[in-house]
Amino acid sequence: MYRKPALLIFAVLFSFNIGFEPKQVMSMPKASTPANAPIATGTIVETMNASGYTYMLVDSGAEKNWVAVPATTVENGTVVNYYEGMVMKDFTSKTLNRTFDAVIFSSGLAGQEAEAAQQPAAGDSFSAAVKAEKTASEPSPAMEISSGSAGAIAPLEEISIEKATAANGYTVEEIFEKAKKLAGEKVQVHGKVVKFSQLIMGKNWIHLQDGTGNPMQNSHDLVVTTNETVEVNSIITIEGILAAEKDFGAGYKYAAIVEDASIIK
Repeated sequence: MYRKPALLIFAVLFSFNIGFEPKQVMSMPKASTPANAPIATGTIVETMNASGYTYMLVDSGAEKNWVAVPATTVENGTVVNYYEGMVMKDFTSKTLNRTFDAVIFSSGLAGQEAEAAQQPAAGDSFSAAVKAEKTASEPSPAMEISSGSAGAIAPLEEISIEKATAANGYTVEEIFEKAKKLAGEKVQVHGKVVKFSQLIMGKNWIHLQDGTGNPMQNSHDLVVTTNETVEVNSIITIEGILAAEKDFGAGYKYAAIVEDASIIK
């Protein structure tokens, strides 16, 4: 097979960072914690480390919550103040071989301002934790089918957006679940634009989320190609042709992608 075009396409996609990156060792995003971020307090009753994060079971007196912060040294019985963050229910840590009922992904412990520049924001913390768990459980990144956008996947947003009302309307999660069955058909999806990349290979690329899907499987973030322009954070309904296991060469595939989409007014 003549592979130069495929390699060229991969090089272009990689350079524009639209979601076709090989996995790499996780690095903490550099984002400072807002000065007015809410803080919670409690006593550590249990702690463990995994994939660059410290998981703490914190007793506030009223309830006990699992809190994940970038790796730090803490001890049971210590009273800690931590920044509140995204709550993820039924979060599975493959490194710990454990599923938590709920985990608060915090940007870190308050009072550690000297380290704040190295701490991720709450949403980035969750995204990085998911990536770390995936890296730990999948040591070989070669030749894979990626649901959504592999290394450059947009972080899961805590949103809940209604499903498109058309007969061919589906949630993001349903698109991934039914990708093979619906391949080649026209589908509608209603969601929030969380990322937009313009004029790559003659197309615009949208990352669309509606609050459904599993971030551990990258099935929460749907990639859509279109000739139209949209604003990040806008809520839109798109309609396009669903492709399953779309192969862009160099071993990179999409489990589901909606192509040549139009915006439904």
